[in-house]
Amino acid sequence: MSDKDQQQAAAVEAAAAGRGGLSQAELDELVASSDTGGRAASGAVGTFLMLIALAWSLFQLWIASPIPFIVGWGVFNDTEARSIHLAFAIFLAFAAFPATRTPFQLGLGIAIPLILAVLFMISAKDGAATWYIPVIALAVVGAVILGSPKDRIPSWEWALAIISAATALYLFVYYRDISGRVGAPITQDFVVGVAGIILLLEATRRALGPALMIVASVFLMYTVLGPQMPGIIAHKGNNLSEIINHHWITTEGVFGIALGVSTSFVFLFVLFGSLLDRAGAGNYFIQVAFSLMGHMRGGPAKAAVVASAMTGLISGSSIANVVTTGTFTIPLMKKVGFSAEKAGAVEVASSVNGQIMPPVMGAAAFLMVEYVGIPYFDVVKHAFVPAVISYIALVYIVHLEAMKAGMEGLPRAYTPKPLVQQLIGIAFAIAAICAISFAVYYAMGWIRPAFPETAGYIIFAFVTSVYVALLWVASKEAPLKMDDPNAPVLSLPLPGPTARSGLHFILPVVVLVWALMVDRLSPGLSAFWASAYMVFILVTQRPLMAMFRGESRLMTDIKQGFLDLNDGLVTGARNMIGIGIATATAGIIVGVVSQTGVGSALANVVEVLSGGNIMAILLLTAVLSLILGMGLPTTANYIVVSALLAPVIVTLGQQNGLIVPLIAVHLFVFYFGIMADVTPPVGLASFAAAAVSGGDPIKTGVIAFFYSLRTAALPFLFIFNTELLLINVTMTQGIFVFVVATVAMLLFAAATQGWFLTKSRFYESIALLLVAFTLFRPGFWMDMVAPPYAETPPAELVQTAAATPSGETLRLRVSGVNDLGDPVEFVALLGIGEGATGEEKLENSGVVLREEDGKTIIDDVAFGSSAEAAGLDWDQEVVRVLKPLDQPTKYLMFIPALALLLLVIFLQRGRAMRTNATPKPA
Repeated sequence: MSDKDQQQAAAVEAAAAGRGGLSQAELDELVASSDTGGRAASGAVGTFLMLIALAWSLFQLWIASPIPFIVGWGVFNDTEARSIHLAFAIFLAFAAFPATRTPFQLGLGIAIPLILAVLFMISAKDGAATWYIPVIALAVVGAVILGSPKDRIPSWEWALAIISAATALYLFVYYRDISGRVGAPITQDFVVGVAGIILLLEATRRALGPALMIVASVFLMYTVLGPQMPGIIAHKGNNLSEIINHHWITTEGVFGIALGVSTSFVFLFVLFGSLLDRAGAGNYFIQVAFSLMGHMRGGPAKAAVVASAMTGLISGSSIANVVTTGTFTIPLMKKVGFSAEKAGAVEVASSVNGQIMPPVMGAAAFLMVEYVGIPYFDVVKHAFVPAVISYIALVYIVHLEAMKAGMEGLPRAYTPKPLVQQLIGIAFAIAAICAISFAVYYAMGWIRPAFPETAGYIIFAFVTSVYVALLWVASKEAPLKMDDPNAPVLSLPLPGPTARSGLHFILPVVVLVWALMVDRLSPGLSAFWASAYMVFILVTQRPLMAMFRGESRLMTDIKQGFLDLNDGLVTGARNMIGIGIATATAGIIVGVVSQTGVGSALANVVEVLSGGNIMAILLLTAVLSLILGMGLPTTANYIVVSALLAPVIVTLGQQNGLIVPLIAVHLFVFYFGIMADVTPPVGLASFAAAAVSGGDPIKTGVIAFFYSLRTAALPFLFIFNTELLLINVTMTQGIFVFVVATVAMLLFAAATQGWFLTKSRFYESIALLLVAFTLFRPGFWMDMVAPPYAETPPAELVQTAAATPSGETLRLRVSGVNDLGDPVEFVALLGIGEGATGEEKLENSGVVLREEDGKTIIDDVAFGSSAEAAGLDWDQEVVRVLKPLDQPTKYLMFIPALALLLLVIFLQRGRAMRTNATPKPA
């Protein structure tokens, strides 16, 4: 068993023994073994590792800042930065994660290097020298057999850490030499490349478990054994020179896009979250959530959802989110009536959903920027509505559970004002926030042109003055302390004082959002300025707060501030070890896909398995994501599945007449990747929650998966209704879509929970599902009533183009061949250009036609035209023209859906009234 498996077993034992869960120390060890490294080295070694982690954080801040360009020193290109980034990650992976001694892990650690060594030697070209390959493999195997303790680092572990870091730094040290011999590696390149790949896989096994190591190794084996593969996925095979050059010497493999995103963006956002949490924001978010929602039915569970959503803004780790918020929320949920398993499941479902909440999204948002090729702002915009809807639905699920059990909330700390006064107060607050937002926005817009040289200093002075003012307000309130959740709860904290005690934590988030959304800076530079401001807050927060309270011990407070800063920087780097290793190893898989062309072969396999049906393809993709996610971290899972299947879904969808935006497919893959953190039997977040609650981890995972069905339904919906991703909608339409989709998701949650106004009968649940589906996809029914297109012969293409307004799109069913020369038929969206006639419009769209044997053939396609963007090419045949028809608005389908909903409400309301009127037995 691995360390993670042992922790899971410990959770099961704790539940079986009725001890009420693991101790805090054991929970901390669970998080460490999963995220930051399970080795607890102390003394000089511990200090050295702390300095390495600190150096990594400082290096990332340096390369993200404008300072190197100002001083003209310390400027690294992308390849050099990735090399140094991986060197830090792989060194700390060997130093912080001990080798496990379970039979399975031990067997993998021995077998994989030896198998790869044999394959590398077989693939060596023309009897090239391969003496170094068995030496490297046996050295790694020997270190695995010797093992390593958890309280110290033996000499052979130091050797592995140093050598692995040296292999990663090879591209940085020999960058100029390598750039002069691209495609022609020398013996030195072979030695470093082979050692680097084998050591990277061993580091992956230690830091992330065996799954990703196995998957990457299988892909490498496929690279060598291509000719021996079944015909549908066979390829010519690659020799050692091609493998090392592709995966280690160039930026197509290990040092590819995924590691580049980890280097440029992800580290800074993880670091920002770590600094914010170290400053006390995590505790603040939990306390605010409880003060606002603790009095409601099942209040602690609702507060857990909101707290996890806010924590998810700054954390990309499911298990850390579970343990951080769960140690406080789960006991309180149990106190108001939730079972141990349901309390743990609520925490799991809300914590895992933190990874779909912008802006961090567990690093996936930044990978989507590179893979999809759209700005970061657009990724956040597309991901926002589904994430918010999912959280609102989870709050509603908690409410339904509370209604089923007849729960009450915790006692308030104050007597609430009448509803009218509350609404007036909320309206004034919203108006004040809007007024301040407009004032700040236009003031910033005036400052920049008025003071172009000093605008940055003026803005910093303004933000800092606001920060000092908010600290002064916070100093008047009692410091927030995490109460013992197992102690009797007499009342909740007051919302007003609780909110005021940490308003300054919002400022760095405002800086980040402003830089991303308003100034449209790059994600890396935005995270740098937000992190830089967090550094300023960590250093000054304590002394200023103490001074305002009249308790100042200046030097002690300043020293403590720097200690907090150091802890935040070190923790941020330790949290990045797994992500850095995962992105590097996933780069091997992506590199194999690009080197062997397995993506095109896989498209054929998927098409055969699915019969070309788009829904079957989506189900296959979802299942693959869940299976891979049982062993892969979310980021690696997303990289692997999106590299393999995202293009397949787009291509086969187009062949089925469904134009699927690439961002929708990538979000689909990502959503099912995070579901694996919930899904039994491996979902580690469920085991962590069970360790806190003392419940059964498998049952916790099953209930959490049931709660997460709303998250599993959303991807299928936004594939077919891209309005949910705010694609091609106005602001007014976006608000309408958000409201309707929220109502639909609440009805879906009620149907899956079997409870709406009262316990639902089976036909009422079916009716609610039907209403929810109609609200989500009204076009599905309208297309049956009134088809949106009529298929016309290709001879009418010119007339149809003439009738289509310029700037609109025309759908064409086209027949041709794919990249492999196989026949294929698909639907193309041709943007119609300007012109008075159909011929002119088609010509300005970039397409020239010819008639041949009664067929309409594409004779030429202009470079860079809308025709080329639509996928048209010469010698393709236009099979059909899909002429748009006048169709009634799809929202007419809401009328029967709402009528059916009213019928369900009528039926359930009557039963609920009769149930409430029935006297309860004494």
